[in-house]
Amino acid sequence: MTETFDIAIVGGGMVGASLAVALAPLGLKVALIEAIAHNSAAQPSFDERTTALSNGSRRILETLGVWPGVSSLATPIRKIHISDQGRFGFARIDAAEQGLPAMGYVVPNRALGAALWSRLQASVNVRIYCPAEVSHVLDGEHAVRLEIAARDAAAAIETSLVVAADGAQSAVRSAFGVDAESRDYEQTAVITTVLPQRFHDHVAYERFTGSGPMALLPLDGGRCTLVLTLDRAMAESAMAWSDVQFLAEVQRRFGFRLGRFLQVGRRVPYPLSLTRATRTSAKRCVIVGNAAQGLHPVAGMGFNLGLRDVASLAELVAERRHEPRFDAGAASLLSDYDAWRAADRGGVIAFTDGLVRMFANPLSVVRRLRNAGLLAFDLLPPAKAALSRLSTGAGGGARIPKLARGVALQ
Repeated sequence: MTETFDIAIVGGGMVGASLAVALAPLGLKVALIEAIAHNSAAQPSFDERTTALSNGSRRILETLGVWPGVSSLATPIRKIHISDQGRFGFARIDAAEQGLPAMGYVVPNRALGAALWSRLQASVNVRIYCPAEVSHVLDGEHAVRLEIAARDAAAAIETSLVVAADGAQSAVRSAFGVDAESRDYEQTAVITTVLPQRFHDHVAYERFTGSGPMALLPLDGGRCTLVLTLDRAMAESAMAWSDVQFLAEVQRRFGFRLGRFLQVGRRVPYPLSLTRATRTSAKRCVIVGNAAQGLHPVAGMGFNLGLRDVASLAELVAERRHEPRFDAGAASLLSDYDAWRAADRGGVIAFTDGLVRMFANPLSVVRRLRNAGLLAFDLLPPAKAALSRLSTGAGGGARIPKLARGVALQ
């Protein structure tokens, strides 16, 4: 007998698992299908990387009951310092000036994964298929049939709504006929942990260099997450450098604001590109997170944007679930989702991509303009407040999800 569900989420990474947690209290039948266990070393979402959470994202996780599981490992970002190598211009954003305890928090991905899956495994309304993959999608008028291939058995389910949360190369998105535009930045982010001589004082640094941006995010114990963006050839070389050579290059690019860099952890390369789905929904399918938009990490907005996808979709489902003959895949619900997410999604994609392009431009006139722009930004509090609003999804007066305002869904 084929089991039926209201919503089936394909992909149990950070965004997919967050959506399942958000839907769990609503009394719906939810399926979550994930290929790799959250605590496996092979799980790409919950690896040694860290994620910078905005205040809005922290509030979403807090409202979902996830934050207590990661708060002890979260490092607050009190200030943000942005600079352009070889130029005098710089900008500073201070949480205290914005009336905030922190601009955001840096959280280990593994800790976030453990907290999310701990909530899921305690839920009676979420059926977990893991390790398992969707082998076939058959969309019908009133439901979608998913054939699931697991390690020791096969299964088939029917669902009113499928949520594609299976990453930038989403097979589910493709199965529903939704194309994605991709732009290869021809860059690789080399991600690692470094220990500087001086305490970071909870400052996050974003420094733009000739070959790409680098970011230092504060961690516990005085360590920092380093995201070093290099062109592909140099990144390949950097992976082969000794620790001494690597730290010398980081020192050359960053300078001595934090003294000397003393230690470096394991380096992991991640090729960078922009992937953007041409639509955020199809018939009985919603596309969220990296399946909808995979961003350059330059501004740390990717997961925060995906979490707002989650909060928006969960709120729309919660609003309609008491309707007679509730249909989670109704065209009207999907249309409302598309309309709600359009401005936030478009604004963040444009901002992130524009930042990459502007700071990658070698023309001297552009370098002078961005130098002046950083100085102007540093002197204009309204500009800082506007960027803060954009990072939380409130740019342009956009509707903020209830979960991001600390209001539980009912």
